[in-house]
Amino acid sequence: MIDPGQSSDERQPTPALDAEQLERTVFEVKRVIVGQDRLVERMLVGLLAKGHLLLEGVPGVAKTLAVETFARVVGGSFSRVQFTPDLVPADIPGTRIYRQGEEKFDVELGPVVANFV
Repeated sequence: MIDPGQSSDERQPTPALDAEQLERTVFEVKRVIVGQDRLVERMLVGLLAKGHLLLEGVPGVAKTLAVETFARVVGGSFSRVQFTPDLVPADIPGTRIYRQGEEKFDVELGPVVANFV
């Protein structure tokens, strides 16, 4: 039973609430990514399975926009790796940078330290 003083965000999850939230998520993503229903559904499956998903395709089919939109809708962080000739392996996970003025090392996290890359 729902306590009258309890907000809707504090309610216990039920299959109906889960289904409603999934529908809302798909709706919000499809508002931005038009005509890519199969892509959106497969991204949702990957998210629900707590797995990894690799998007491949020719330039211009909204891969980056789809991932960025999905991250924004579900409240995750988004980052992108641009594979250029000057990319070194340490750029991906990040590296430690020495700050001479402060005489200490700071960790600069790379793009792979995000929910959606």
